[in-house]
Amino acid sequence: MAPFPLNLTELLGHWPSYIVYLVIGFAFGYVLEIAGFGNSSKLAAQFYFKEMTVLKVMFGAIIVAMVLIFGATGLGLLDYNLIYVNPTYLWPGIIGGLIMGFGFIIGGFCPGTSLVSAATAKLDGIMFVLGVFLGIFLFGETVGLYEDFWYSSYMGRFTLMDLFNTGVGPIVVVVVIAAILAFLGAEMAEKYIGKMPLAQFGRWRYSAAAGIIVLAFVVLFIGQPTNADKWARMADEQETRIENREIYIHPGEILHLMEDPKITVKMIDVRSETDYNIFHVLDAKHIPADQIQSYVGEFNLEPANTVFMLMSNDEETATEAWRTLIAESVPNVYVLEGGVNNWVSIFSDKEFVTSAQVPDHAADTLAFAFPSALGSRSPAADPNPDVYELEYESKVVLELKRGPASGGCG
Repeated sequence: MAPFPLNLTELLGHWPSYIVYLVIGFAFGYVLEIAGFGNSSKLAAQFYFKEMTVLKVMFGAIIVAMVLIFGATGLGLLDYNLIYVNPTYLWPGIIGGLIMGFGFIIGGFCPGTSLVSAATAKLDGIMFVLGVFLGIFLFGETVGLYEDFWYSSYMGRFTLMDLFNTGVGPIVVVVVIAAILAFLGAEMAEKYIGKMPLAQFGRWRYSAAAGIIVLAFVVLFIGQPTNADKWARMADEQETRIENREIYIHPGEILHLMEDPKITVKMIDVRSETDYNIFHVLDAKHIPADQIQSYVGEFNLEPANTVFMLMSNDEETATEAWRTLIAESVPNVYVLEGGVNNWVSIFSDKEFVTSAQVPDHAADTLAFAFPSALGSRSPAADPNPDVYELEYESKVVLELKRGPASGGCG
């Protein structure tokens, strides 16, 4: 398992971890201030191509962070699945970006830089922050009028790798080269429009540009760990959990969890579509085992009180899907004990269990012959928890998320 990101809450406790957040926030604000980002004239000048410091600092920070993050993930030091990425709502994001850009031009600040300016008692920064609070208040009072649009065009954790359907390495190289070209264009604008002497920037920037390009190609060369690589790093510990049957949850405990208002149970049926159509537990979502990895981003955005319950006909396929999700750091993943066959044998009437059993059925296949494709219309698909008195050992323990639950600029 990758050592980073650290689980600060687990290491330091809830409130002490806020000291770290405070130090990082103060350091971020200090860097913005000494870079001149508390000056609205300096910030607004970029829109007139006279002073491009904002573009160079922001884009420079983006590519340095990108290279370090994916370099660290390539070396197995960092788990990218635990890095928070804002989910994409395409059209609301575009409209929101245009509104923020318009406010940036006329006000000279973005939300973060306005706080830096206000912290140093600049009047324009204070007025901008008051405007931000007014905008937040008006948004909160009116969002109900356009809530459908606000939640429209949801694309989840959508990145450039998803957009261009390619790996991390090529994207890192292309973005770094694009940034270097943008820096060259920005300096030309500063020279000919802003009348700034480029000699003041120093020649060290050429070495820095060459260094970041070299590091980008290093990221391309070392690649990113596959699911199998990630599993290999944790296999010893996690296989012990399988051998001790810590991950297999009795159907009675699942029924109990489904009745708990503090817990959200997501049942994932990884069998074939044919078996799913013949019988499935009510509200179980069908995701074939070979597609389970593509849902990792969606699963990691679920609240911390979500429990994922995987099920196949017996346990074999669901256990393999469990290995895939655990390797991708999805928290609170378990497997239905005995699979769907065990669920049917417990919650169906005895006559059906006796008469419909398939003798000598193959491993991880349905052990019962249903008269037709019932889906969730069988009584066993939605058992009444008050009818059954089942004895079981409770095993589900909610684990804290290692990564941040939210984030983003401003």
